[in-house]
Amino acid sequence: MDPALPTDRPLVSVDLAIFTVRSGALHVLLVRRPDDRSEPYPGQWALPGGFIRIGLDDDLESCARRKLAEKTGIESPYLEQVAAVGSATRDPRGWSVTQVYFALIPSEGLHLQAGANAGAVEWHPLRGDHVALPLAFDHASLLQQALTRLRSKVEYTSLPAFLLPEPFTLPELQQIYEVVLHRPIEKSAFRKRLAAQALLEDTGEVRTTGKRPAALYRLRYRDRPAFFPRTFSPRD
Repeated sequence: MDPALPTDRPLVSVDLAIFTVRSGALHVLLVRRPDDRSEPYPGQWALPGGFIRIGLDDDLESCARRKLAEKTGIESPYLEQVAAVGSATRDPRGWSVTQVYFALIPSEGLHLQAGANAGAVEWHPLRGDHVALPLAFDHASLLQQALTRLRSKVEYTSLPAFLLPEPFTLPELQQIYEVVLHRPIEKSAFRKRLAAQALLEDTGEVRTTGKRPAALYRLRYRDRPAFFPRTFSPRD
């Protein structure tokens, strides 16, 4: 063995900040850790995640998608790498590094299921950049990093559309943008931005939600977000 190679290795894991919009508010999915006292932070809430399995995971993203399915029973239409975080103190079991991802999913019709060693799985509303309960490990910091990345990209991409089930109306899409950005957007500027990017396609259907029917749309491409040439300003 090469003497330069370490004889002990850090724990390597993936953690996910899974976002959705429910009742007009941005929520994150949390799992309750088992009550087993031999485990770190027993009974405490945490982001879904877990250790990489060499025999099961071809790469980091495949690990993230596996843990998403194991712990929640769901698949995400959008998953993005955020950051790598590691230290000798973030996990009491030893030196550890985790790769943080965020995922975006619509919550309508979704039936969550706890799996693996998760005691429960629930949506929790975000209040600013945090949830109103303590999180295990350094997951409060990981959540803030994921949320910061999401909100910065919402300013110039179509990411909020991944939080909606298809088809959707333009007012529904604008509301999702405003929920994530936590501020209003001017209606005409918003629609001009969408039209300029050819982001949506009309389904030819309508939905009656107010005084008159609203046209229904879907994303032209669901495998990647569209990018706008400039951000939404507070005056938009």
